[in-house]
Amino acid sequence: MNLFIDNADISAIRHIYEYYPVDGVSTNPTLLSRTGRAPFAVLREIRDFIGADELFVQAVSPDAAGMVREARRIVRELGEETLIKIPAVPEGYKAMKELEREGIRFIGTAVYTVMQGFIAAKCGAEYVAPYVNRIDSMGFDGVQVALDLQDAIDNNGLDSGLIAASFRNTQQVMELIRCGVKSVTVSPEVFAGLTGGAMIDAAVEKFSADFASLTGKGVTMENCD
Repeated sequence: MNLFIDNADISAIRHIYEYYPVDGVSTNPTLLSRTGRAPFAVLREIRDFIGADELFVQAVSPDAAGMVREARRIVRELGEETLIKIPAVPEGYKAMKELEREGIRFIGTAVYTVMQGFIAAKCGAEYVAPYVNRIDSMGFDGVQVALDLQDAIDNNGLDSGLIAASFRNTQQVMELIRCGVKSVTVSPEVFAGLTGGAMIDAAVEKFSADFASLTGKGVTMENCD
């Protein structure tokens, strides 16, 4: 299971890297727009920080030829560890086929249905990205769609794996982790919920208070008798 940060804010990325075993960063046009900065300035900063970890960057052209040109520049600027996010739509599939021929790594993104993701996998996508919470918002079961897509890929002998995205809560993430999906990409807010909570904090604080009552304030196992 690979764990990616779904964010373009370098300060948030640095913070999560400091504490958690993450494998890379996923960006999209919306996340880049929130920085208010030039896209490649942001992306170069992220690349410099994460080194050889995987970085996901989305092409925004409406047509296949434009997506391919964007992909070439993105890889030229940011390195071969950068995967291009291509929407799983007809022009996107056309672009994917060309990127596969050129050996440029890519992801099928904006996936809401099993067939969207399956076709992207057939085109050679290294990952396909079902939008779990957005699927829920349409009245369907986002986790189940993701699992059905994983089954369709595995049962047909394709090499793609899921990079499940768009989560509202930690339960959605945990269900997919439990089922062994290849990757998830989560926001800093969801990251915080994966390992924290009031009950956890209270337990840690209780241990510290009990130890202080025995040894005195500020004493730890490093300097106690």
